[in-house]
Amino acid sequence: MMAFDPFPRFRHLTLALALALGLSSLHMGTAHAKKLGFIRDAEIETTIRIYATPLLRTAGLEPSAVHIHLIQDNSLNAFVAGGQRLFFHTGLLMKSAHPGQLIGVIAHEIGHISGGHLSRTNRAMKDASAANIVAMVLGGLVAAGSGRGDVGMAIMLGGPQAGLRNFLRYSQTQEASADHAGLKFLDQVGWSSEGSLEFLRMLGKQDLLSPDRQDPYMRTHPVTRDRIHTIEEHVRTSPYAGAAFPPEFTEMHRRMRAKLFAFIQPPEVTLRRYTEASKDIEARYARAIAFYRRLDLEKALPLIDVLIAERPGDAFFHELKGQVLFEKGFLAQSLPSYQTAVDLMPTSALLRADLAKVQIETNDPALLDAAIENLKASLTSDSKVPINWRQIAIAYGRKGDAAMSALALAEEALLQGKSDIARYQAGKAETLLPRGSRGWLQAQDILAAARKSDKK
Repeated sequence: MMAFDPFPRFRHLTLALALALGLSSLHMGTAHAKKLGFIRDAEIETTIRIYATPLLRTAGLEPSAVHIHLIQDNSLNAFVAGGQRLFFHTGLLMKSAHPGQLIGVIAHEIGHISGGHLSRTNRAMKDASAANIVAMVLGGLVAAGSGRGDVGMAIMLGGPQAGLRNFLRYSQTQEASADHAGLKFLDQVGWSSEGSLEFLRMLGKQDLLSPDRQDPYMRTHPVTRDRIHTIEEHVRTSPYAGAAFPPEFTEMHRRMRAKLFAFIQPPEVTLRRYTEASKDIEARYARAIAFYRRLDLEKALPLIDVLIAERPGDAFFHELKGQVLFEKGFLAQSLPSYQTAVDLMPTSALLRADLAKVQIETNDPALLDAAIENLKASLTSDSKVPINWRQIAIAYGRKGDAAMSALALAEEALLQGKSDIARYQAGKAETLLPRGSRGWLQAQDILAAARKSDKK
């Protein structure tokens, strides 16, 4: 992970994207938001979505409306913010010992979404006195600055202590409510809640640590003895306490952890942890990534080819091979691997965007229409990624479609907060497109949004 090129497997998304996701500086903490490394990975996001989908449906939420975001940060943290958006620190994903622990956290966070806690917290903060709010901001310790958006627990320096106590009580009430909801969702799906208890006990041990050494999840999800007792009692009485998760969940979890480790840690560290003696699929996967990151393609590609031979229907092995070849400059050779990955998972917005990138980079005019179709499909479900708008603008430009190219550049600029560029490009598109056409109306919307942004 980590060249942070906008295209490779793990993608760093800038603060502009974080703001586009609805994370205000008050909730995130501006300095903290700038440090956040947002990454994208089709396999890891798919794993989390597979875990979350039954719980979301049980909670009465539409799974496709919930967005999953990954943050490269070693702390043990997860939160909801900006509406139906789930955020996971890579530290949480890597430190969870088995799927049940991660699923327990997911169920709890879904409890926050279903309970409307984010909007309620916003109202609670608005109801606070002006003195309290000033104290929070000047103190710079709004708890969401630690990564938490839905339970903005704050330590006010010099602010009225009564207001602080009320706000903390409100936060603890939300945590208990999310616990109950999460446990109910797990039971309704028929999954064990033992992982939830294990995770909470893990956090409970951090009470002994100084606040600056505690994980953000501990500080923003206050762990009380009552919470632990509630979940202990639920585990004791639930008929699903010992229920096993689908067997494929375990391999998915191991692969996710191995992949994160291999992309985050230096290759030498990965090769010491996942030695040649281990023939597990996740170990070989991690070694292939380590060799690729060490630029040793003579070892990386044969490992990947063996994985593909064993699992020809695994889109992510094909994707990794495509990435390795692409980044070494073998564009034509990488194209079949990316195409196979998309053929196997045509609904993956990330895979289709990656394929489109390769198609554009080949400089083959015959591939531009396919690239545009792939980017359109990606933007349908992933419209908040500026680089995708940039790519489709390039494709339209090479086809000589100046109007659609300008429209895409306007969308990109709007996401990046560059309202002047958005107005210019949207105005250009407006003059080139037929009045009343879909693109013309889109340009009108961008112009209106840019003007609104200027007023703010």
